[in-house]
Amino acid sequence: MRQRDYFFDNAKFILIAFVVFGHLLKAFVNDNEAIYSLYKTIYTFHMPAFILVSGFFAKGFYKKGYVSKITKKLILPYMIFQVIYAVYYYYLYHKSSLALDFLYPQWSLWFLISLFCWNIMLLGFAKLKPASGIGLALLIALLIGYVDSVSNYLSLSRTFVFFPMFLIGYHLSKDHINQLFTFKARTFAFLIMAAVFIGFYINPDINYKWLLGSKPYSELEAASLISMFKRLGFYVLSLVMVFSFLALIPAGHYFFTQWGKQTLYVYLLHGFFVRFFRESEIRDHFTNLENFLMLGGISLLITIVLSSRIIASIAQPLIELEFSRTKKLIQSVGMYIKLYKEKWQKQSSSY
Repeated sequence: MRQRDYFFDNAKFILIAFVVFGHLLKAFVNDNEAIYSLYKTIYTFHMPAFILVSGFFAKGFYKKGYVSKITKKLILPYMIFQVIYAVYYYYLYHKSSLALDFLYPQWSLWFLISLFCWNIMLLGFAKLKPASGIGLALLIALLIGYVDSVSNYLSLSRTFVFFPMFLIGYHLSKDHINQLFTFKARTFAFLIMAAVFIGFYINPDINYKWLLGSKPYSELEAASLISMFKRLGFYVLSLVMVFSFLALIPAGHYFFTQWGKQTLYVYLLHGFFVRFFRESEIRDHFTNLENFLMLGGISLLITIVLSSRIIASIAQPLIELEFSRTKKLIQSVGMYIKLYKEKWQKQSSSY
């Protein structure tokens, strides 16, 4: 059990680092074909993998109090950060009025409301046999693309499009995960991920918006019967990439393992840095490969800082609606100040 926990903590930390890196890369996808290919490669697996892992840990949805628990964990932080980001964008973009709408998630906050909906949808889909449930969810996801009104409103498009990945994660077992920990599986995983990057590089016209799951077919192309088969193709690609990524994750305990428990903090807070970066003159200095390697380092640094205990202690009241860590931080600061005063008084009296 601990090894499994280590594995998923490791996976979540690396995934959230890719999320931050991908969001920073977005500002440069039109400047460099290699960057655009890397961006699309990351988007084939980073959020689908998060969604699959979330489904894996949703097996306790039937327990008493589970719905109220996820409501507190997801919906309340969603509403709080809807307000915070609305105010932040108002000042950052110098808007003439404050735009606040709880029905249209601000940027990355779609994941919170979709994750809540996926857990609720399990109440019905978990009663079906795995093949039947996943098949039905996939059929709905493919057909929903023809409904133009299903888009960013309450994150409905992403909710339906990514639900099959969540349901697959729910039906995964520890034995399924263990099959990834072989030399053969990891070798194939590395080759697959390299091949996908090369494929995107030699086919630059592939629209990355297919990977976002947020648009109806009519906004991606002229909607036709083939549109649903294209989405099905991207499903297969994402599923292969998700398991390829997971196969490359170490299962042991490392210096970054503990940080994997704080991914929600990174997810909710990194948007302030990303949006500021996109609007500042700093982005103009990233013009060559060396700079983009530095951007990867910056992404990792942001991830580490936002995963730290001090950030968790400061932001806990907003994200978890609790004060246990915050109280400990205040007590530690108070203790430090008290010790410093006593030391200063001793030094003063000696003079």
